[in-house]
Amino acid sequence: MIAEYFKLIRIKHWVKNGFVFVPILFAKNLFDYNSLLLVIKAFFVFGIASSAVYIFNDIIDVEIDRKHSVKKNRPIASGKISKLNGWIVVVIFIILLIISASYFRTDFNLTVLAYLLLNFFYSLYFKKIVLVDIFSIAGGFMLRVLAGAYVINVEVSSWLILTTLFISLFLGIIKRRSELAVQSGNVNTRKVLQNYSVTFLDQISAITAAGVIICYSLYSVSAKVLSNFHSGYFVYTTIFVIYGIFRYLFLAHFSNKGEDAAEIIFKDFPTFINIVLYFIIVIFIIYY
Repeated sequence: MIAEYFKLIRIKHWVKNGFVFVPILFAKNLFDYNSLLLVIKAFFVFGIASSAVYIFNDIIDVEIDRKHSVKKNRPIASGKISKLNGWIVVVIFIILLIISASYFRTDFNLTVLAYLLLNFFYSLYFKKIVLVDIFSIAGGFMLRVLAGAYVINVEVSSWLILTTLFISLFLGIIKRRSELAVQSGNVNTRKVLQNYSVTFLDQISAITAAGVIICYSLYSVSAKVLSNFHSGYFVYTTIFVIYGIFRYLFLAHFSNKGEDAAEIIFKDFPTFINIVLYFIIVIFIIYY
């Protein structure tokens, strides 16, 4: 039973909350003990918040999930955990978030609140509205980055904000494309998919992929990077970003993967190695 509760809160999806580390990495505070401790705490706060959102969504979509080939195995959809117990876990997590609020800055707490409200409204309404659903997914990633900046009181580069926007939109679009590609027969478990086509999603995924590459490339050669990092080598990290985008597109087009970003990160070896190498080289350039 305990294993089912771990499955319910989806700890592996906490990897998405790694976006809160972006500001501290590029603000050159990664090895500052107090700042790092704050960001780690922020990571767990978003972990609790995201788990509350996942459970809330599972409760709302329980009947729809039971028709899905994969989601039917989720603890609530399969009946291994009751809806009541799901609500109890959500309430416990919300209480934990309220208690933790006293340890953080007001702007950080407001960002967590905005994340919760955005995702609760997403579960109830936004995911049924074409394009709004994708922008809602992107909004969650944007809020994580802003929270990471607020918690240590640093500014985030405009180019990094734009890069985050495009990469989060890209992930949301690929998620929808994968869902559309693998839906079985005439059983449509997500109504908004009726408003999308693979061709349209391919077009806008190409636009957002280009946006990621362009924004990151411009950031890598910006005057701020050159002055802050005292190195012109940062531009070479762009190759890892480009490879990551291309690899993700490859998996979406030829393996119908992309619905679960966390699964790709942990199970696709080339993607995992690319991410590890990227962060090793970025840390080396910025700090050494």
